[in-house]
Amino acid sequence: MRLLVFALLVWLIVGIVIALAVLGYGSVSHARDADVIIVLGAGMTRSGRPGPALTRRSETAAALYHAGYADRLLCAGGVPRYTDRSEAEGCAEVLIASGVPEDAIMLEERSRSTEENAVYSRAIMESQGWGSALVVSDGYHLLRARWIFAEQGVEAYTVPASAFPQMFDHAYSLAREVVAVHWQVFKTILGLPFTFVPWV
Repeated sequence: MRLLVFALLVWLIVGIVIALAVLGYGSVSHARDADVIIVLGAGMTRSGRPGPALTRRSETAAALYHAGYADRLLCAGGVPRYTDRSEAEGCAEVLIASGVPEDAIMLEERSRSTEENAVYSRAIMESQGWGSALVVSDGYHLLRARWIFAEQGVEAYTVPASAFPQMFDHAYSLAREVVAVHWQVFKTILGLPFTFVPWV
């Protein structure tokens, strides 16, 4: 019993350290000139409109575009099971509403996870001759995203969305991200081939 309690305490401490690392990294913008701005997908509403997370990520990407950091944008994200519109399409809708010309936007509509975002985005980057990217997502997502894009050989610089989730949503997303980091560590150590696990 003592060993079990000790193991749980150690795991709790590790989880807190990961959460602090996630929050610390995600609070800093690493914006610099790049070939493309990649917006990582987030949920669509059941009516097929961009959800709050996708909206704030896309609006931040539009601001980076207007500031001249890159002249092309890549919206990444597939079609959720509860609607027939892709997250990439929702991202493009927000970008266009924010004054980004449609011909500056490309869509990656196959990915179902952060790892697939990186895999498919890298393929598009290679096809376009792009070498560097600004990766935009919510701050809590960026540490793992940076890790995954680096594993795919992408020169990526992360930028957090300028707006924050509501408190409950942020706490939930942070807890989910701690679990996702655990998964990514075990997946990397064991060499597991999976690129998509539903909850992470």
